[in-house]
Amino acid sequence: MPQVHTVRGPIDTAELGRTYMHEHVFVLTADVQQNHPGEWGDEEERVADAVEKLRALAAQGVRTIADPTVIGLGRYIPRIQRIAEQVPELNIVVATGCYTYGDVPFFFHYRGPGLAAALGTELPDPMVDMFVGDIEDGIAGTGVRAAFLKCAIDHAGMTGGVERVMRAVAKAHRRTGAPVTVHTHPGSRTGLEVKRVLCDEEGVDPRRVVLGHSGDTTDADHLTELAEAGFILGMDRFGINLDTTFEARADIVVEMCRRGFAGQMVLSQDASCYIDWIDPDVLAFLPQWHYLHIDQEVLPYLRKHGVTEEQITTMLVEVPRRYFENTGAY
Repeated sequence: MPQVHTVRGPIDTAELGRTYMHEHVFVLTADVQQNHPGEWGDEEERVADAVEKLRALAAQGVRTIADPTVIGLGRYIPRIQRIAEQVPELNIVVATGCYTYGDVPFFFHYRGPGLAAALGTELPDPMVDMFVGDIEDGIAGTGVRAAFLKCAIDHAGMTGGVERVMRAVAKAHRRTGAPVTVHTHPGSRTGLEVKRVLCDEEGVDPRRVVLGHSGDTTDADHLTELAEAGFILGMDRFGINLDTTFEARADIVVEMCRRGFAGQMVLSQDASCYIDWIDPDVLAFLPQWHYLHIDQEVLPYLRKHGVTEEQITTMLVEVPRRYFENTGAY
């Protein structure tokens, strides 16, 4: 039986069960948190709050979350280990990669390709070995191994930094076989840029790639083009209804199921126990943005509008399992 690495160790993919493919535990700005700890507050209270929220999620029957928190999002595995040990009924699968919409972090500016450009030569990108090490050896001496890769492209498009990270992710993927998830901006049709660089030029099979935040658009024809190319569509921001509506997010899933693409969609909320990117007062305008929203409100809506139980199981169980089973270096 194929296995996938979780925070508590490897499990058979059959044990993944109902899986939300894009949920964070914490999203943090590491420099701010380290230098202004009052913003974070009490560590024990934060951990206890996360445990309570994740237990409530598990009580709904969710068995796994894929947490794409990487460099640029404040990944800190020892804290996640503490939480995972207190919520054994929920599997947490973590990622490696780098999150940027523009330039690479300054750490990489004069290393690898950044230094090579200054010297007029070619050098390997240190990101590749870092990502591969997280997958094959574990993260920062914790023994926790990443099970997938994460990068991003947003409205700014394929900037030099975004392209560098994406190509490093592709190389790490080819060495390890770990699948990939990409933060995208479907309003700018950046999924087509992912196809060009990650797949057409770097050789990554689109069937091994989730295009995150595909549910941010209602353009079913564009999503059909991406699904027909083989990609998995991340309908994964349920509850974030500032520039869209609950109905729009749900209706595009209904339409894509009607078109026969339930087997190429995954569902999630992109929620977290705590995110320091947003003023807490703003969160009052997002009352549905939490871990329990899909089960409480989204699934009933989908059922009411013709999505079958078989299609729901496909999106929540079968597609995630296939994603994590479809591995192997090449």
